Amino acid sequence: MKQYVVDAFADRIFEGNPAAVCLPCTWPSDQQMLAIARENQLPETAFAVHEGPDWHLRWFAPTGEVSLCGHATLAAAYAICRFAEPESEKLLFQTLSGPLTVRRQGELFELDFPVYSLKQLEVTDQITDALGARPREVWRARDLVCIFDDPRTVMELEPDLDKVKALKGALMQVTAPGTGTEYDCVSRTFAPKMGLPEDPVCGSGHCHIVPY
Repeated sequence: MKQYVVDAFADRIFEGNPAAVCLPCTWPSDQQMLAIARENQLPETAFAVHEGPDWHLRWFAPTGEVSLCGHATLAAAYAICRFAEPESEKLLFQTLSGPLTVRRQGELFELDFPVYSLKQLEVTDQITDALGARPREVWRARDLVCIFDDPRTVMELEPDLDKVKALKGALMQVTAPGTGTEYDCVSRTFAPKMGLPEDPVCGSGHCHIVPY
């Protein structure tokens, strides 16, 4: 079985969000995949197996299997198109979150990801204490999403990760509108429940942020 390390959401190495990609001929056991993810100690390890007309994709963090991961899907698509199917311009992945499509346009890869339905929650003192700043709004789907007005507040947050871990939601997404034309928003992802203080870039987090 070959394994690759791909830096997603970046145009050069040692930037973006790294993911390991394994392309076995048949599925390893769940215990083996978790052991590989723990050995890698990367945010995610993707396992992709070609079955029938499609690729089947699973993601493992060092703490266990996850239901959706954006950057590891992008990394898997890159590895497949680079090393397994260089002629492919479209990949369909069968996953725990349903079918996911990745399209290649030259050197660029485009993900088609699901939209989470958000429910608004009360802004509590517990959330404020965990983040060290009071968000304007709080929403929840898979993750907890905290909305701030000022992007500088988002960038300067120093959350108490033990308190973040005690909150609802798989991950903590924090975001604010961008200040100019270069970015629509700024965002950060805190992931202590997955064994990560902060995820460098979270693709599935934007399945929450973009609908908002």
